Amino acid sequence: MSVVILGIESSCDDTSAAVIVDGCLKSNVIAGQKVHEAYGGVVPELASRAHQQNIVPVVSEALTQAGVDKKDLSAIAFTRGPGLLGSLLVGTSFAKGMAVGLDIPLVDVNHLHAHVLSHFIRKNEDDEVPGFPFMCLLVSGGNSQIVVADSPFKMEIIGKTIDDAAGEAFDKCAKVMGLPYPGGPHIDRLAAQGNPAAFKFSKPHIPGLDYSFSGLKTSFLYTLRDNLKTDPDFIEKNKADLAASLQATIIEILLDKLGKAVKENPVKDLAIGGGVSANSGVREAVAEFCRRRGIRAWIPERAFTTDNAAMVAAAGYFKYLSNQFCDLSLPPYSRVTL
Repeated sequence: MSVVILGIESSCDDTSAAVIVDGCLKSNVIAGQKVHEAYGGVVPELASRAHQQNIVPVVSEALTQAGVDKKDLSAIAFTRGPGLLGSLLVGTSFAKGMAVGLDIPLVDVNHLHAHVLSHFIRKNEDDEVPGFPFMCLLVSGGNSQIVVADSPFKMEIIGKTIDDAAGEAFDKCAKVMGLPYPGGPHIDRLAAQGNPAAFKFSKPHIPGLDYSFSGLKTSFLYTLRDNLKTDPDFIEKNKADLAASLQATIIEILLDKLGKAVKENPVKDLAIGGGVSANSGVREAVAEFCRRRGIRAWIPERAFTTDNAAMVAAAGYFKYLSNQFCDLSLPPYSRVTL
């Protein structure tokens, strides 16, 4: 009998549902929320209200696309945290109610855990996946971490940001340039047209494998402030070069620590995950980094870099096979590590 997992993701501002059958992805539906663009960032209360509107049609569409009836489900996997608590409550409550109604097991998934395991989203049975142990550079709006995954359930963070995340640096620097939210994709587009050596920004000197991006943000802000004093059109005239230089600096910071991590923890497979792994420069730089070292690079499809239920279902599939189920009394959590 087939193992059919419904995954539900609602940690931030994307409502997503996906279906995996015997380890293979059959559907992945995502509903975004445009309402936050006017505020330059996600408004938690608006996000949770939009999840309430989106979750029923999104789950229904995921089941339809997969050709699966809800009665065929083996279990429901859902993001329990970390994330925005109001958003998580919507997904958690829906998953619990559906599991009780269908009398099937519930599987709770760590959102960061799911990002690491996004490389196990298979569309066909013969699709290749990383071999354990592998290293993952997890970079998003809220997290910048270097993770060593020894198994689907045993992961160790060997480096993390001590302040801001790489994605936050992209978005906040884009905001002070006057670019729309989210700023990361706009920086990526502009960087392709600019000179990455046009401007020099501060790079941190943090011991070990930890990251810091707060100094870079300050350096970027001061560069704009000082130049705007003499040329009010400085940003408009230099948008592409500013974007390219910012992107190059962030990539240099990421790869510097990644190089040290690989020396200290030799692996044959290296993956990237999280929203920032959709950035063209990051993808190219990591692929080249791995090529020079003879390491297999795992670069995810862009559809699986941002928040999505396919990765939740993939992580849930592993937990289902090992009978790791969730008690209905467990609440969602806003903060947690791997």
